[in-house]
Amino acid sequence: MKRLIIIFALCAALHADFITPLFTDDFSRDEAIPGKEDIGYGWTSNSAWRAKGHQQVDLKDGVMHVTKHAEADHGVAIFHAAEFQDGLVELKFKLGAGDDLGVDFVDRELKTVHAGHLCMARVTNKNLTIMDSKTGGMDLNIQERRKAGDKSPELAALLKTKTKSFKLDLKAEDWHTMHIKIVADQMSVRLDGQEIGSFSSEGIAHPTKRMITLAVNKSADVDDVKVSKLK
Repeated sequence: MKRLIIIFALCAALHADFITPLFTDDFSRDEAIPGKEDIGYGWTSNSAWRAKGHQQVDLKDGVMHVTKHAEADHGVAIFHAAEFQDGLVELKFKLGAGDDLGVDFVDRELKTVHAGHLCMARVTNKNLTIMDSKTGGMDLNIQERRKAGDKSPELAALLKTKTKSFKLDLKAEDWHTMHIKIVADQMSVRLDGQEIGSFSSEGIAHPTKRMITLAVNKSADVDDVKVSKLK
């Protein structure tokens, strides 16, 4: 028994050695100028060109509050460099009724997809969706077919294979912890310590995720972001 315990301990230590923290952020700071968006710590957003420079991200009481501005022509996107192939993302979030939060993995050097979108986990209070954007809806060839009016059963069937959804029943305005793990072509998601679901698709295995993007279509609160690489 003692030998087994030692073996398990060694395996755990070896596993831990393969986890390399990339960054953490608890947002315990304030903007340099009140009312002016200044996220800091390596974060940027699309507010300058999508919301006419209006503040959409506010740091207050140690939380990142995100609210799409009335003049914005796109959802809020908040970017941070994080380069890995396989990796872990953990964060806390709070959504109001009708809100959503996406954690998007991006490689802007990849020119076959719109804006480098690779794969995403998107959560609402009612639903979790995991999607392969690289070989699905963000593939430029597929986008051209859709713009040209392609409504073929073949294309619809292909796109259907690029997402998987799971039902949730989260209470609005409650805090939750989301844990996302990417290994090879599989993304798995836990919420509050419970396994919600996983999805395997070729685009998830893209060798270099260079950035994570927090995507908010209405509003969301985010805290305690942790990103690590496994490979």
